[in-house]
Amino acid sequence: MTDYKNTLNLPQTEFPMRANLAKREPGMLADWDSRDVYGKIRAAARGRPTYMLPDGPPYANAAIHIGHAVNKVLKDIVVKSRTLDGFDAPYVPGWDCHGLPIELMVERSQGKDMEPHAFRQACREYAMSQVEEQRRDFRRLGILGAWDDPYLTMDPRYEAEQLRAFARILANGHVYRGYKPVHWCLDCRSALAEAEVEYQDRTSPAIDVRFRVVDEEGVLDRFGGDARSRRDGDLSVVIWTTTPWTLPANQAVSLHPDFDYALLEFDAGAGLERVIIARDLVAQATRRWGVEHFEELAVCRGSELAGVMLEHPFYDRRVPVITGEHVTLEAGTGAVHTAPGHGHDDFLMGRAWDLPMDNPVDADGRFKADTPIFAGEQVFDANPHVVEVLEGRGRLLLHERFRHSYPHCWRHKTPVIFRGTPQWFISMDKADLRRQALEAITTVEWTPDWGESRIQGMVEGRPDWCISRQRMWGVPIALFVHKDTDKPHPDSVALLEQVARRVETRSVDAWWDLDPADLLGEDAADYVKVQDIMDVWVDSGLMHHCVPAIREDMTFPSDLYLEGSDQHRGWFQSSLLTSVAMHGVAPYRGVLTHGFTVDEQGRKMSKSVGNVVAPQHVVNSLGADVLRLWVAATDYRGEMSVSDEILTRMADSYRRMRNTARFLLGNLHGFDPAAHMVQVDDMIAIDRWAVERARELQTALVDAYRSYEFHQIYQRLHNFCVLDMGGFFLDVIKDRLYTMPADSQARRSAQSAMHHIAEAMVRWLAPILSFTAEEIWSNMPGTRAESVFLDGWYPIPGGSRPAAAVDWGLLLRVREAVSRELEKLRSDNRIGSGLAADVAIYCDDTIRRRLEALGDELRFVFITSEATVHGLEDRPDDAVEIEGFAMGPLFVAARPSEHAKCIRCWHRRPDVGHNPDHPEICGRCVGNVDGPGEERRFA
Repeated sequence: MTDYKNTLNLPQTEFPMRANLAKREPGMLADWDSRDVYGKIRAAARGRPTYMLPDGPPYANAAIHIGHAVNKVLKDIVVKSRTLDGFDAPYVPGWDCHGLPIELMVERSQGKDMEPHAFRQACREYAMSQVEEQRRDFRRLGILGAWDDPYLTMDPRYEAEQLRAFARILANGHVYRGYKPVHWCLDCRSALAEAEVEYQDRTSPAIDVRFRVVDEEGVLDRFGGDARSRRDGDLSVVIWTTTPWTLPANQAVSLHPDFDYALLEFDAGAGLERVIIARDLVAQATRRWGVEHFEELAVCRGSELAGVMLEHPFYDRRVPVITGEHVTLEAGTGAVHTAPGHGHDDFLMGRAWDLPMDNPVDADGRFKADTPIFAGEQVFDANPHVVEVLEGRGRLLLHERFRHSYPHCWRHKTPVIFRGTPQWFISMDKADLRRQALEAITTVEWTPDWGESRIQGMVEGRPDWCISRQRMWGVPIALFVHKDTDKPHPDSVALLEQVARRVETRSVDAWWDLDPADLLGEDAADYVKVQDIMDVWVDSGLMHHCVPAIREDMTFPSDLYLEGSDQHRGWFQSSLLTSVAMHGVAPYRGVLTHGFTVDEQGRKMSKSVGNVVAPQHVVNSLGADVLRLWVAATDYRGEMSVSDEILTRMADSYRRMRNTARFLLGNLHGFDPAAHMVQVDDMIAIDRWAVERARELQTALVDAYRSYEFHQIYQRLHNFCVLDMGGFFLDVIKDRLYTMPADSQARRSAQSAMHHIAEAMVRWLAPILSFTAEEIWSNMPGTRAESVFLDGWYPIPGGSRPAAAVDWGLLLRVREAVSRELEKLRSDNRIGSGLAADVAIYCDDTIRRRLEALGDELRFVFITSEATVHGLEDRPDDAVEIEGFAMGPLFVAARPSEHAKCIRCWHRRPDVGHNPDHPEICGRCVGNVDGPGEERRFA
């Protein structure tokens, strides 16, 4: 037998079948660093239109988790695709470096009694160690950026710019100091911002408490009617609360001015008594109290009862009945215990009704030493004591357990309290910030679009922003306030600039070390330095000012902010409010939010459940590109399911795309685009179809990149590799690539088409499969830039003349029908491959003419040794009708070929052995080996 192997053009490439990503990717990262690929991208992009995507800084504490990986990969996909799109799109990573979690870690390791300078230095060092750890893991994901020069909120330059931004917000009239109840974490010993509070279910003591009426006659006069007909027992207004510990601070009872309030008489077990509650809650309340029989004596409006004086249930204090719109009929009695020092609505009512702003609770959550009865008790521990006191004084109507949603500290997962303290605020309404912010929201493109209504609702309903914290590690609220009036110094804006200059060189220590006399001169005797620091949401929120102020590669406003969906109440909002407070506009043109990661059953990631997927484990086993592909393939608009099984399936999808690239590269061996390129107009018809299909796909993919539809990119690209390429085009052209003369026009046509497809595809893949794309790029023929990221989208050429009239849509459908019949023969062990079969098609004249246009080349499309087309009238009895073929009646007859097999091309042809010099190959192969080669027009 003659060996014809050397006459075949078999694939050759150094691009391996096995990706071995976990081992290969670190070397590629090192190569990118050694060649300074990111720096070269920046140099190449200089002068282009800019695209700004700032990094919402992760907190510099603990190892990154899968949510971090999702966020960073999505940003990287956007930045790389915009770079390919012809933009100058820098990526400057950043870290949030101040705040309580870092303080707690330092306190845990070094104790709480450190000297302040040493403590802040320890915080600085700890934060930097966390930055290093997270930076290593982020880089491992294949994310290109200014990793050696990130922005850090603890950078003295950043801190100085933060003070300058704060000065502008102050100058614009948005900042004030006020006594207000704020969310207070007992573990943090500090106020919390809205974004630092999360709600969890909690079981609390729910109590109904009697507030005895002082002037019974006056109240009965207000009710009128039969109110005076009964005078048995005490007369009380009953309140319902789930926070008994707040009763020492009670200053009033609130009713709704427009609700009807009923005067009831009943015996709840302690003798007859009369109570006042909302009429619409009578049935619910009496059922809760176990009162089966009661009598309604009279009814009056809540507004009629305003000013009635009540006895505090255990202090020698009289408190008024007041009215407010915040009272509801959802639960309780319609009478609300009001403690202005312990609630937002209570505070507003206290201000409106000029009530004392009493707060008997200290920073540790304990009652102050001068608090009668409860001095020194922790507030939650005091609940049973309060209940005991009420019961002993006959003021407790009911005590039961109540399950409800309650605010918790997002860091400690512990319940918080409302505590009235002097704090610094950014006002939402004093200088029209709320209205301006709501207007700015409408100018932003929100992805998904529901993000607009979500943040709009949050801004509409949010209270003033408490920006002060009673901690040590952060940017100071660098103001001087008058000792007597608590008012900021009239030159505060100018003084902030002087402080900023000092901080720029010495960090925040410059403020704590500052002698007020150095700046205030003789005024220093009348002023004190504010000891509070800023909320860390101010730090990160002002990134839109601070980073452009200290770097030339970032500008304001940004094109896109991209973070998790929880940031509508976090970074998106803090950035919006600070930007509007400074400039009157939003800091971003667009906002994209992604969902949280869950397991395949929709459960949150939890160590106790055992469903945590660590990105470090994934990249060390499957590789970063598989993780990146999962991020792109998952619709980020909802929850993002991930598990080992899901990632394994994604690895299979990755292999299909890699194998497509490998086939293209292997068969481009020996192809020089400069010397061998066949123009599109001169290509074989199927090659031209493939190029045009790639052109159409590129339009869709680039549009999808621009609209952030990354899961659509994955689906379209995967289908292109599996169906259009592997399932059709590459399958069909193998024969031409392998068997025709290496330099024949027909083979060069196929290579030219593959070259265009490979050039386009490597760029399509680059934003997502960055390592793989770079590996493909290094194995591509022709002259090119040293990195795929230094190029742009490939300009796929189109033809200038109409293509040959081939109905590829029909051919693909008929081919699919033929493949099903061939599979039946394979299942019956009658053939091995399709080349062992002959196929006959029976159809109407319209289909027949379209198929016959390909002549003998139809068999190359079907990958059979013979393919003929006949009219319906000629069909034999064994022809199988293809049901549901929408283009007309179609019958297929497939049978094993009776001819000998060509040992070179494996086709079974009647002319095998006709040439005595080549007795084992077909006539076509003889011409390809010894002659000029066969002619091809279509396939």
